[in-house]
Order: sequence, then C-alpha cells, then structure tokens
Amino acid sequence: MHALIVVAHHNPQSLTHSVAEHVGAGLDACGHTFELADLAAEGFDPRYTAADHRVHRNRETPPADVLAEQARIERADALVLVFPIYWWSMPALLKGWVDRVFVNGWAIDYGPDTPVTKKLRHLKVHLLALGGADASAFDRHGYATAMRTQIDYGIFDYCGAQVLTSELLLESESETAQPHLHRARALGQELFERETVAG
Repeated sequence: MHALIVVAHHNPQSLTHSVAEHVGAGLDACGHTFELADLAAEGFDPRYTAADHRVHRNRETPPADVLAEQARIERADALVLVFPIYWWSMPALLKGWVDRVFVNGWAIDYGPDTPVTKKLRHLKVHLLALGGADASAFDRHGYATAMRTQIDYGIFDYCGAQVLTSELLLESESETAQPHLHRARALGQELFERETVAG
C-alpha cells in the first residue's frame, strides 16, 4: 500500500517534520511505501489566483502544479496531513494547498443548478495536528470541536473523503517530543490496518 504524507512547515528540523518522518518509518516497517510532500521545500504556491477561480467557475484545466498534486493523491491509498496549528487551524500554506487542489470537477462536482456530488469517497485521510497549548485549552474554548468541524467535515466530508484519524498532538513546545514521535510511528504501522477495518 502507498501513502502520501503532506507536511506543511517551513523548518525541516521542526517537530512537525519529525512526526511526518516517523509516520513514514512506521509505514516502511510494515512493508508499505510512502511519498513525503514537503510543501515548503517544494515551493508550492498556496495563493488562489484568477486561474484557480476559472477552474472552479468554468471547469478550465487546472494549472500544472495543481495537476501534479492531484496526481500524487490519486497514486496514494491514503492521505496523511501533518501540520502545526496556527491560530486554531492549519497554516496558510496547507489551506492554500487544499483550496487549489481540491477543486470543482476533481474533488466535487457542483453547478448552479445541481447539488454537490462528492467525488473523493475512495480517499482515506489521516490528520495529525501539532499544537503548543494543552488539551484543556482546546476543550475549554471549543477549539478542538471547531477544527474538526472546519477540517474533518467542512473540507474532507464535503468531498466524500473518510477521515480515519484526527488527532491533536498537544503541548508540543513544553513536553518531550518522544510521546508524539512514538504515536506517529504507531500510526504509520497501523495506518492500513485501520483502512482494512473501515473498508
């Protein structure tokens, strides 16, 4: 089985990158393959342009960089997003990737006179978000629920994709990194077991 791990952090020495690498190590240990998409290092442009708008409104062919990202997703049996939490959501780099890649005609079919058709029902998604605050802050202010509403449901369920993992790895700036790295490797090892059970 093959996974696409998308990481959105500017610093390759970050805990976010280490978590992504440990997911990959877990996959590798079980004989699976993976591709690591480092959006910052690859220079992905997250800006939604007039060309992207024409894809949505007029069903024009997406720009080449978007087509390349869609092809990477299509080659994968699972999509894993690893990202830091900025202002209680995903970073602009990753949100722009979603905005530009999960487009009308590919992720959904939508028109002024037709209901939304979800086109990514085959896609299995795993989300690992790293945050500096503790769980009580996320629960007290409703941030955990808000993130699941906007990301798990607002993005992926809207496209028909199935979110099998949605985890917050918290206190990332004050606690030791080892529990997060251990969890990431375990997720990699069990990634396709979860898909078999869910399927």
